[in-house]
Amino acid sequence: MTDTKRGTILATLCYVQKDDSTLMLLRNKKKNDVHKGKYNGLGGKFEQGESPEECVIREVYEESGLTITPELKGLISFPLFSHNSDWQVFLYSAHKFTGNLINSPEGELHWIKNSELLNLNLWEGDKLFLSWMLQDKFFSAKFNYNEGKLDSHSVTFYTPPV
Repeated sequence: MTDTKRGTILATLCYVQKDDSTLMLLRNKKKNDVHKGKYNGLGGKFEQGESPEECVIREVYEESGLTITPELKGLISFPLFSHNSDWQVFLYSAHKFTGNLINSPEGELHWIKNSELLNLNLWEGDKLFLSWMLQDKFFSAKFNYNEGKLDSHSVTFYTPPV
C-alpha cells in the first residue's frame, strides 16, 4: 500500500541586498541536499512556535552571520517539492543588516551583482520571482515542479494600499 499522506512544510527565503548586489548561497556542503549545486537565497524551515519574521531572522543569522531587518515580498507554494511534502515559503528581502559574513554551514556565500543573478545556476522558478521582487507589489505564487523541472506556475500581484 502506498502512503499518500502529505505534510506541509513552512519555510522562509531571504535575499539580502547591498548596493547593487545580492547575497547568494551556493549550496554545496550538505549531503542529500535537493538544492545541491544551485544558488539560492538564505532561509529554512520554521522551528516550533516561530513567526515568519523570527524564522527568517534566525535562519539568515545562522547561515550568514548577518542580523537583518526583513521586508515581506511574497508567498510561494511549492506542491510536492520534496519529501512528498508541500512547501509554503514566505519570501523576504533585506536592505538593512549588521554583522560580518561567516563560513556558512550550508555552502559558499557570494555577493552577486544584480545584473548577473539570472546567469547563475538557479531553480527555474527563482528566475521568475527574483524579477517580481523588484516590483513595488506583493505577490502570491505557485510553482509546480516535476523531477526538478518547472511544469507550470501561477502568480497574483497585489498593489500595496497607499
